[in-house]
Amino acid sequence: MAADIFLAAIRSVNAYEAVKSCARIEGERLTVGTPSGEREVFEFNKFKRIFVIGGGKASASMAQAIEEVLGTRIERGIINVKYGHIADLGVIKVNEAGHPIPDEGGLRGAQEIVSLLRDTDKDDLIFVLISGGGSALLPMPSEGISLEEKQELTRLLLNCGADIKEINAVRKHISQIKGGQLARLSYPSTVINLILSDVVGDSLDSIASGPTVPDNSTFSAVLATIEKYGLL
Repeated sequence: MAADIFLAAIRSVNAYEAVKSCARIEGERLTVGTPSGEREVFEFNKFKRIFVIGGGKASASMAQAIEEVLGTRIERGIINVKYGHIADLGVIKVNEAGHPIPDEGGLRGAQEIVSLLRDTDKDDLIFVLISGGGSALLPMPSEGISLEEKQELTRLLLNCGADIKEINAVRKHISQIKGGQLARLSYPSTVINLILSDVVGDSLDSIASGPTVPDNSTFSAVLATIEKYGLL
């Protein structure tokens, strides 16, 4: 009995199982659900192409599940994952990158994702697979900020005692894709977010620094954090 309970608990937080349980196809309809029981139905005939993008330590398992669900309907995809956290995928490209310090591999993958999005339009459907670690794995610094500068700031933030909410607020304000900006780049396509939480309270804007959700942080709060920990 104890072993059954343990295995059930493991399955409930398994990224692959989570995606398989929330997305299913019936004929030419895709139904996407949430743990709370909400459901949304998408008609495949309304879309010309389907793309998959994302990043996070669990995104390879999520991508494996979504490939099994959608099969040959996927036109193209790319995800950034931590080195070694890969899966055997078909059409979705797996790009390995650095975590917790962002690196060139992550930057190249993020740039490729943005390039893919620039080729999409209103007739496309985009799946975004987000999981913990995406903040580091999807680096694309704001103009005027180098990757090296972002790496150094990341080290300072991780070592100064700031909590994850404070760290991610800073990350959002020095990024071209975090804090909802990936969603902006996806417009006018239809976007389905599959977000696997590793944050207490499941605050969506904190998971991977919220690339597809509104940013509730402010520049003044970020400056206060920098001053609080003496990072100026």
